[in-house]
Amino acid sequence: MLRQTFFASRRVCYAFCKVFGNREFSISATNKMRLLQFKYQDKQKVGIELKDGGDVINLTDADPQFPDNMVAFLEKGESLLNAARKYSGAQSHIITRSEIKLLSPVTRPDKIICVGMNYKDHCLEQNAPIPEEPIIFSKFPSCIIASGDPIVLPKISDSVDWEVELAVVIGKRGKNIEESEAMDYVAGYTVAHDVSARDWQMQKNGKQWLLGKTFDTFCPLGPVIVTKDALPNPHKLALCCLVNNFPMQDSSTDQLIFKTEEIIAWVSQFSTLEPGDLILTGTPPGVGVFRKPPVYMKPGDVITCEVEGIGRITNTVVAEE
Repeated sequence: MLRQTFFASRRVCYAFCKVFGNREFSISATNKMRLLQFKYQDKQKVGIELKDGGDVINLTDADPQFPDNMVAFLEKGESLLNAARKYSGAQSHIITRSEIKLLSPVTRPDKIICVGMNYKDHCLEQNAPIPEEPIIFSKFPSCIIASGDPIVLPKISDSVDWEVELAVVIGKRGKNIEESEAMDYVAGYTVAHDVSARDWQMQKNGKQWLLGKTFDTFCPLGPVIVTKDALPNPHKLALCCLVNNFPMQDSSTDQLIFKTEEIIAWVSQFSTLEPGDLILTGTPPGVGVFRKPPVYMKPGDVITCEVEGIGRITNTVVAEE
């Protein structure tokens, strides 16, 4: 029965991959925002995207209370989010999309926390048992890039793989957070690509995962942060990864073993969560390493990761010079 459910999910999400690229997600209410970082006239700014892929409101230049980076913006808390909401319907300080360079919505967070083996269907594809507690690893903030930036294949790896993920963006500081209160600490969600060098993850360095996960450019992120009120149920979203427009991963966040609240409560026992921290919640099946034969990224590949209700990030693969 589980295997039948798995393949049914693949059919549903394949259809999602086929149509999602043409969809636009408009802001239907002023409290629902698509926050982004961008460069305008060679300076970094924070703003609100009017619709998926559309023009932006330049918050940084609209009012001196808005900083030029997302971590500082989130550190100011709910009061600044509420101030930003007042601008979401404004007709001033709008910049056309062609005038900006999109950046990752969060740069240099304090932490990138990742959860491994967190999809039931991903466990199924590798005949692995369902974990009894979250499997946690990390990536260095230096590996973050934006949609449109190149993923660089390191010379010392020949097994670089894709992993689409829903990422949770922390909005306020917290330690020993109760599961029932965990969503109070969430600012919103974004799309993450947990690029993975499988040889360094599974064979080298004592089989610790860290080095295989954190080469430079191994965390494409974006295109925006969708505030949590825009996605009231993050555990029922289609997500997929396309390689050269061919769907390799397609599933739903309803396959998550440990949900957002559980992960936040678990991690906060060990580490204080800070505004701007990222939690990558895991990847579904379809990764290259478990294909027969395995398939890995090569120079010239174009990788697109998509999550329903948030958007898509696309990166071209290049060889390290």
